Amino acid sequence: MARRSLLPLLLLLAVSASAQEAPRKKRILFLGGSEAYAHDAVSHAMYTMAKIGQDSGLFEVRFHTDMELVTKQPLKGNKKNLDWFDAVMFYTQGDLPLTDQQKADLMSFVKEDGKGVLAAHSGTDSFRESWPEYVEMIGGAFNHHPWHEEVRVLVDDRSFPATRHFFPSFRITDEIYQLNRYSRDKVRVLMRLDPHSVDLTKKGVERTDGDFALTWVRNWGKGRVFTSVLGHRPEVWDRYDIQKMWMEAAKWVLGMTEGDVKSLPLASDD
Repeated sequence: MARRSLLPLLLLLAVSASAQEAPRKKRILFLGGSEAYAHDAVSHAMYTMAKIGQDSGLFEVRFHTDMELVTKQPLKGNKKNLDWFDAVMFYTQGDLPLTDQQKADLMSFVKEDGKGVLAAHSGTDSFRESWPEYVEMIGGAFNHHPWHEEVRVLVDDRSFPATRHFFPSFRITDEIYQLNRYSRDKVRVLMRLDPHSVDLTKKGVERTDGDFALTWVRNWGKGRVFTSVLGHRPEVWDRYDIQKMWMEAAKWVLGMTEGDVKSLPLASDD
């Protein structure tokens, strides 16, 4: 009888221990828009990322349209600062109001703490006039969008977790950014624009090398950075392949999966 009466207690202790060992969900701070302008797709992108996290059970997303939480300093009212998060996602635009201390805290969050950064579309159009280190971390800066039309995308790396589900090429209708302060040698380009699918004589086209990167990754200190300039149009975020890309991108920057970040040469389009 004594042994039998101990069994429920032992089972309860085992279940309790298992629950304590279960890893917590990762946390992403999604920053959207700016005081000056916000893309129509920002709110839809926020919703999409939150649903991806909820459906996968892997991470949760908190939304902010201000920069208050981008700090390691204590905040009033028990608000969460960067120490509470595992990654920051930027679908922002322009020179956002961050103090020098906030900038230092964000860089420490990534480079020293090994946390993650995700940048969508106009995340490459953020801080480009005021913060060169952010531009370097992201991997480039917006410099015109010559095309807003259906284009062909070439998938240069089908082994990386975020792009292995794509076909070697696919078509998408979106606003396509051109970059400057971008060097293929410093990032691993996963996807790029097929230059044969667009008019290279259009106003604003300045690159002469045909290297129009659309999605890439890099390490930044101990941290990981994933950038994709796709996502101007809300319906882009509804595509299964794009949603899977962002889910796998989040998993990668959060350290759940591994992927090669060594740079790749520009492949021939022939």
